[in-house]
Amino acid sequence: MKKQNTPAEIPEIRPGQSIELLKELHILTRDGKLNQDTRRKLKQVYHLYQFIEPLLADASSLADHGAGKSYLGFILYDLFFKDRQAEEKRGHIYGIETRKELVDKSRELAARLGFEGMSFLDITVEESTHSKQLPEQIDVVTALHACNTATDDAIRFALTKQARHIVLVPCCQAEVAATMRARKNESLAATSLSELWRHPIHTRELGSHLTNVLRCLLLESHGYQVTVTELVGWEHSMKNELIIASKSASNGGRPRKNARERAEAILREFNIEELAPRFAY
Repeated sequence: MKKQNTPAEIPEIRPGQSIELLKELHILTRDGKLNQDTRRKLKQVYHLYQFIEPLLADASSLADHGAGKSYLGFILYDLFFKDRQAEEKRGHIYGIETRKELVDKSRELAARLGFEGMSFLDITVEESTHSKQLPEQIDVVTALHACNTATDDAIRFALTKQARHIVLVPCCQAEVAATMRARKNESLAATSLSELWRHPIHTRELGSHLTNVLRCLLLESHGYQVTVTELVGWEHSMKNELIIASKSASNGGRPRKNARERAEAILREFNIEELAPRFAY
């Protein structure tokens, strides 16, 4: 009979982590081993967990948008919220994902593991903002590589739900670049700054950067303190920008005074004012 690895024999696995869960998520093989790809995946999830864990101390609810297979939600529940259930402090994680087959699998796995404080909704982020299946207030909102406009929809969701903390790994910043590209000739005639996005590759890169700058200003205009950092090394992913926004007692949720004005000025300067409803509200 083949000997299975125990947590002590795999130093990458955190104490208290369910081996059964890691197998179900295909992070561990059926005989309890890590391969190169799954070791990288586990490292990424744990690295993100280090950023999120301190935010959970005063939180009883978390919504994960674009949850996919809910790697993050299951790991957070297993390492943090599971103990709260036993101590009757409670806590709930909502996984929001449009692909029904992934939602069904997550529901089945949560039931099998006895993770009663997890729910999964097969609706869009926009729909979730007004869904009766979610409480009126959510403490922590996460969106990791949420596609299309889902990152911006997640921000709107968080603002509507009065979230204390927002954790974003932005994705799909193509909308700003597309708008800049469509108005490029007009911009070239108006300002020498348009040289910054005259070439297509620069349009894409600058558009991506501007998108996240505008997102940060939007959050600051709503009273959040924003930190931008790197999630993982460049060798793992090109989309590794991590935005953490929190409302703390120290600032009383006061908005940065000129954040909205700065965002509006950027939209004017780059000739993309039509995007104001997304980034300056």
